[in-house]
Amino acid sequence: MQNHLLLTDNDPQSELSTLNLGPTHPATHGVFQNVLQLDGERIVSGVSTIGYIHRAFEKIAEHRPFYQITPLTDRLNYCSSPINNMGWHMTVEKMLGIEMPKRVDYMRVIIMELARITDHIVCNGVLGVDTGAFTGFLYMMQYREAVYEIYEEICGSRLTTNIGRIGGFERNFNDIAFNKIKKFLKEFPPVLREFESLFNRNRIFVDRTKGVAAVTAEEALSYSWSGPILRAAGIDYDVRAQEPYSSYEDFDFEVPVGTNGDVYSRFLVRNEEMWQSLRMIEQAMAKLEKEDSSIFHADVPEFYLPPKEEVYNNMEALIYHFKIVMGEIDTPKTEVYHAVEGANGELGFYLVNDGGRSPYRLHFRRPSFINYQMYAPMSRGMVLSDAIINMSSLNVIAGELDA
Repeated sequence: MQNHLLLTDNDPQSELSTLNLGPTHPATHGVFQNVLQLDGERIVSGVSTIGYIHRAFEKIAEHRPFYQITPLTDRLNYCSSPINNMGWHMTVEKMLGIEMPKRVDYMRVIIMELARITDHIVCNGVLGVDTGAFTGFLYMMQYREAVYEIYEEICGSRLTTNIGRIGGFERNFNDIAFNKIKKFLKEFPPVLREFESLFNRNRIFVDRTKGVAAVTAEEALSYSWSGPILRAAGIDYDVRAQEPYSSYEDFDFEVPVGTNGDVYSRFLVRNEEMWQSLRMIEQAMAKLEKEDSSIFHADVPEFYLPPKEEVYNNMEALIYHFKIVMGEIDTPKTEVYHAVEGANGELGFYLVNDGGRSPYRLHFRRPSFINYQMYAPMSRGMVLSDAIINMSSLNVIAGELDA
């Protein structure tokens, strides 16, 4: 910590301290920095520095075929990678005018809502850790592992999933995957109830979070917030409800909304969103029983890569495979924007296409990047310990902050 004398109008002998919070401080939970001016333990001002893990994904995407961009999206918010993957697939499908079978939409809803649960498990668990309660984090983490086992059964991956593809899924869900989903739906709700009972009325936790970093609805909107932190401030905006995609209009669910916009409200909103996600997964499982169980992708051979065994044994499949990989099928010259409700807010993809096999331009609307811009201004006047839990409640994921 560097000390220096700073002359002010109010107190000519005011001594402030400059503190580098990050980029490698464990309490930041990511690689980003805040240069803070402190008066004792109280923050007077701060400047946020980002870009430590900027990887130029948008520029890299201009040199990759559409179907090879999916692994880049994994590395945005890696706590809920499948939402990123499917958001990208739906963007390309929107550009190509592909109509998805209902069964594929419902399968995607299951995966995306499981991803939302794992993201909120991490966020609310870490918020508990930052307020001195490690138990809840450790207890919930085993159910994130259970979801990862479901991913592993479906696509072979766990964290950076690369799940699905443009036009649907690369393979059908097998019985083991369905059984693991049913097991999760049975075992997780009692654990979530216990987690809530551990924190919701815990005097220490409530005192540390209630009234801390409160944001009004007007302030949240002026900074273009979205997701749980916007809803915690009292705005009922949810992309799944306002601009439904993947047949979300077929589901019965509620959008949890807070009132105070503080750290405690964000915690409660995320907890309730996990309950709503469970509710949607149960509905999707029931809807799947009414659909043709053999369908797991759209009938678009011009854009959907055929199974490898067909490529080896069927001339038509080989031709389509060759044309897709070599980019010999024309795509529309157009521009599209598609957004999904990511775990942190509106995750958008703005795609400009010139008719080739790769995007002419691609921009990711990353909710962490948008939400984080308010962190330094809202930290003014806080004590340092409150600024730490405020950062945790924003759930800033470094991979989504920088792209």
